[in-house]
Amino acid sequence: MTAVTDAGAGSPDTDAAAPATGYKPQFARTLSRFESFAVAFSFISITTGLFTTYGTVLGSAGPAGIWTWPLVTLGTVLVALVYGMLASRIPISGYSYQWASRLASPVLGWWFGWVSFAFLAIVVVAVDYGLTQVALFPLLDITYTATGGAIGTVIVLLLQMSLIIWSTPLTTKINNLAVGAEVIAMIGLTVLIAGAVLFFGKGDWSNLGSYGTISADGYYGFLGPFMLSALLGAFTLVGWESAANLAEETHNPKKVVPQAMVRAILLSGGIGMLFLIVITAGAGKNVAALTADSAPVASIIESTVGSAVATAMLVVVCIAIFACGLVIMVSNSRLVHSMARDGRVPFAETLSKVPRPTGGPTFATLTVALASIAIVTVFAGNEDALPQLLGAGTLMPAILYAGTVALFIATRGKYTPAADDFQLGKWEKPVVVGAVLWLVTELCIFMIPSDFRGAQQYALATLVVGGLLFAVVWFTRREQLLTQPSLEAEEL
Repeated sequence: MTAVTDAGAGSPDTDAAAPATGYKPQFARTLSRFESFAVAFSFISITTGLFTTYGTVLGSAGPAGIWTWPLVTLGTVLVALVYGMLASRIPISGYSYQWASRLASPVLGWWFGWVSFAFLAIVVVAVDYGLTQVALFPLLDITYTATGGAIGTVIVLLLQMSLIIWSTPLTTKINNLAVGAEVIAMIGLTVLIAGAVLFFGKGDWSNLGSYGTISADGYYGFLGPFMLSALLGAFTLVGWESAANLAEETHNPKKVVPQAMVRAILLSGGIGMLFLIVITAGAGKNVAALTADSAPVASIIESTVGSAVATAMLVVVCIAIFACGLVIMVSNSRLVHSMARDGRVPFAETLSKVPRPTGGPTFATLTVALASIAIVTVFAGNEDALPQLLGAGTLMPAILYAGTVALFIATRGKYTPAADDFQLGKWEKPVVVGAVLWLVTELCIFMIPSDFRGAQQYALATLVVGGLLFAVVWFTRREQLLTQPSLEAEEL
């Protein structure tokens, strides 16, 4: 990951177009256009999101809840377009942390960084819990328990940490493999299940409008069951901004990163909607039983296309979810490294070290892994750990997205886009307005209903912990906290 500079440090085809930041290169710039897209797509991981949250949606809104998916997709694309303008303007690791630091103040940037860290720390736990509960345990025919899920999650976290520290190219190759396998498997499975429903009667298309076990009273009311099902898309269609967090490792990031984020959302949204339609139809008359099933998607696949296909698909699902967690931890390690090289966290000198250009920041990666393991210990004996983790993993990015869009609005008038910046032209204002409307709606969904009290408690707890950590930084590293890195590129 080469730091982005304008002084010709790194490859000339990328750095000449990037703004000066004063950072020396510590990583190799290895990510191509496809690999940047793959990072965003893998973090989103429709396989992870749909296998993990589909059962929760059946329990909160019934099968008809899948129709919030296109609404969330549209809102997410609008937010990503705003992010694209910021990512092109400041293509540096640390994304929202760096944007807020440079466009507003380092103190505000620190808080953006902390909220991002808290989001990434818990969402990787949610993803790896999902791996054990809805894919790995069913694949190995192991009965899921709270203790077993916690142990499995810790093992997966340690394996992901080891890979990231050892080799960025190896991590990238694993992710590329997972993305290819996920796209092929999801499209193929969608076709197979659709064929089973259409030609062999293994399903019921009326499910697409069914409320399942949910009462019809107030179903479409304000924050009724239908709106609560937005969890399905809101949990899944996040993390696309990880492409921006790896901007310093990407060739031509000012152009590649914005396109990668939007394309990842559009492809995920399209494939995801088709899969949701056929999997819902494939549920047949067993909706009530599937609502109580710990892995309903796996059960539907087995009942429609057979156990052999279901087993093969679970293997792909395990790979895809593992890669999703891997990319999340990579993103968090880069965030911590970005804050550490600015001297704005305790033990910054250690956390900013990168022993090898082709490896990850060792101690930053270790720190984020240990933070996630600590979260696992909190949920270790909780049978309802996954739904609570899903809620927290959905609310935190919504808060972060809203703050970042507000940052863009507040600072937009102070900036004249460069010729090579990602721009929306006459569509900029409508896109920003649409993004704001969607984010207000999303925050209402996940902050007003009592269903997400656990998520809100996590958010409040992270702010308290963040306040304590900020106090430590304020009294021990105030000069670094209040000082921006030089805008002059260093000679390399």
